[in-house]
Amino acid sequence: MPIITIEGPKVEDIQKKRDFVKEITKTTASYFNMPEESIIILIRENEPQNVSVGGRLIIDKNRK
Repeated sequence: MPIITIEGPKVEDIQKKRDFVKEITKTTASYFNMPEESIIILIRENEPQNVSVGGRLIIDKNRK
């Protein structure tokens, strides 16, 4: 069974998450020719103060 881990910013809208995992599940099941029930998706949400790009925290990127 495929396990997909998605990391990104926090998304408050639960319906957006439902729609997102439904689409990812459908596409993955088709790709692997497996039933949708066998697809596992883990969503890890990261706060801007916990992510760095280019040596700078994301929370600081908009500060001058």
